[in-house]
Amino acid sequence: MKVALLYPGDRAMRERSDPAESRFAPLFEAFRLAGIPAQPAVYHDDFCDEVEAQLRGVDVVQAWCNPIEGGRRRDTLDAMLRRVAGRGVFVSAHPDAILALGTKDVLLAVRDLPFGSDVHRIGSLAQLQADLPQRLAQGPRVLKQYRGHSGMGVFRIERADGERVRVRPAQRGSEEETMDLEALCERLAPYFEPAAGGHMVDQAWQPRIAEGMVRAYLVGDRVAGFGVQAVNALHPEAPQPGQRLYHGPDLAECQRLRSLLESSWVELLRASVGLPRERLPLLWDCDFMLGAGDAYVLCEINVSSVSPFPPSAIPAIVAAVQARNFARQA
Repeated sequence: MKVALLYPGDRAMRERSDPAESRFAPLFEAFRLAGIPAQPAVYHDDFCDEVEAQLRGVDVVQAWCNPIEGGRRRDTLDAMLRRVAGRGVFVSAHPDAILALGTKDVLLAVRDLPFGSDVHRIGSLAQLQADLPQRLAQGPRVLKQYRGHSGMGVFRIERADGERVRVRPAQRGSEEETMDLEALCERLAPYFEPAAGGHMVDQAWQPRIAEGMVRAYLVGDRVAGFGVQAVNALHPEAPQPGQRLYHGPDLAECQRLRSLLESSWVELLRASVGLPRERLPLLWDCDFMLGAGDAYVLCEINVSSVSPFPPSAIPAIVAAVQARNFARQA
């Protein structure tokens, strides 16, 4: 069983291929101790063919690469990973799994499930101008671009004075602004371009966000740990997000959420997006806000580049790879 851990880097990093200098050194070490050869697959579009040739010689690829970062996209990488998967290599997360789970459209797919919420698709700036004012009359909304990371393209919108609105971006270092609807549309226009997905997702603001968020880390359909964040970037009184604290899967305060995920929610989610069970990623996470009563509300799912993650996820990932090997040999 041969494993490759793919992550972005330059030519010099690829030539060194030193696991110790990557973020995933503990995972490399865990694979080594389990007797599974794990090799770095440092990736850049400039040497995509070289990485593809490397990946043809392994059994499992675990990839970390943000969808949009530094002006780069995943188009070339995703096409290559699809070709590798077509040759029988298990790719996690497979690009199809990312499209099913890792875009904001997942909120539309699950809005009628127990962890869903009041969510709408905004397909054009004209629709935004027509629909947003009446929704804001009922309370603040959060507009999210189709695909991103680190708060990019996520905005809390609420009514201000007259026809103006207050806009708080989620991206770190951003400041709240007050503007009219026309200026808002100008600000959001890039997210409606075809290359950016052509639409945004509009989710009702969850008032209990001030109580924090919980991130559940999953390996396949099992919870492997939690991240608890007391203050997030859209907190109305704290523009800078607080620290996320990492815990194992046995965190007492999250056992109800763990039970819900493992007993039914992962299966409901998988079925709602049409993802085959065997395509569930080796590592992914779900962010939950607190809803009314004891409800949890899905905020987003991260699949493309889940890092950092709690140490408790490492043995779970290794065990999942070993299980695939056992199944293959059976």
